[in-house]
Amino acid sequence: MDLLKGTLDVLILRTLSDSPSHGYAVARAIREQSAETLIVEEGALYPALRRLEKRGLLKASWGRTDTGREAKFYALTAPGKKQLKQAMSDWDRYVEAMGLVLRGPQA
Repeated sequence: MDLLKGTLDVLILRTLSDSPSHGYAVARAIREQSAETLIVEEGALYPALRRLEKRGLLKASWGRTDTGREAKFYALTAPGKKQLKQAMSDWDRYVEAMGLVLRGPQA
C-alpha cells in the first residue's frame, strides 16, 4: 500500500518514540506493526531520516546492531517529541473528518 504524502515522517517519529533504532529496524517495525501492509523502501526511508535529523527532530549516533554490524541509530529529540504529539493530534482529526465524509450524512 502506498503511503500518503507526509505520513512517512509521522511513522518514523512514532516508531522511534519507543526507543532509538537504526534504519532497517525502523522499516521492519513499521511493516510488522501495520500487519505487513506498509512497506517502507530504503529509497524513501533514509532520505526521510536525514531530513528529520536536519530539521532537528532526530539525533543520530553510531552503534552496533544485534548482529554486530555498525549502523547509525536515530532517537527523537525534544522538538521531535513535540512534533510527534502535534502530528498525532492532526492525524486523529484527519481520520475523524474522513470518517464523517465517507460514512455520508447521518439520518
